[in-house]
Amino acid sequence: MNIIEVILIGIGLSMDATAVTITNSMVYKGLPKRRLMLMPLFFGVFQGLMPMLGFYTGNLFYEVISKYSGIVTFIILGIIGGKMIWDNVFGKDDDEITSSPELTVKVLTLQAIATSIDAFAVGVSFCATNSPIFSSSTLIALTTFICVIFAVVLGKKLGHLLESKAEIVGGLVLIAIGVKALF
Repeated sequence: MNIIEVILIGIGLSMDATAVTITNSMVYKGLPKRRLMLMPLFFGVFQGLMPMLGFYTGNLFYEVISKYSGIVTFIILGIIGGKMIWDNVFGKDDDEITSSPELTVKVLTLQAIATSIDAFAVGVSFCATNSPIFSSSTLIALTTFICVIFAVVLGKKLGHLLESKAEIVGGLVLIAIGVKALF
């Protein structure tokens, strides 16, 4: 597999992480730069690690992961997205109206796992084609990192446009990504 093919695979794999990052950047307003940079870091690292896991353990766990990956992704993103919508529509009291929700490391880790499950299958295919896993995984991680940086900027701009509806739109986007993973 050549470098262009791996970059294209990296771009394809990063699209869910990019969409989730746009959502996070819209919803979690006022995040400090250090917290914003956790998104490219987490998504890039997980997108890079999962192909390696698939490469080395793919034959052992491929059937189970491929069978249930869509359901797991749907459940994780559905819960997070549903909670965002619920909190925006029903869960705000006077104190919460003035404050933004917080993007925790736990939420970010769950999002990174949910959006990188498909990268595991790519790792299995790398094993089948005898592709160099370390350089391919590194390139996928860097591609995701760069895409997610652009997504942070875009999400912040969209968040300012949508204002209080950003959390509802963001929740719907996460649910849509979860539903897409089922098919």
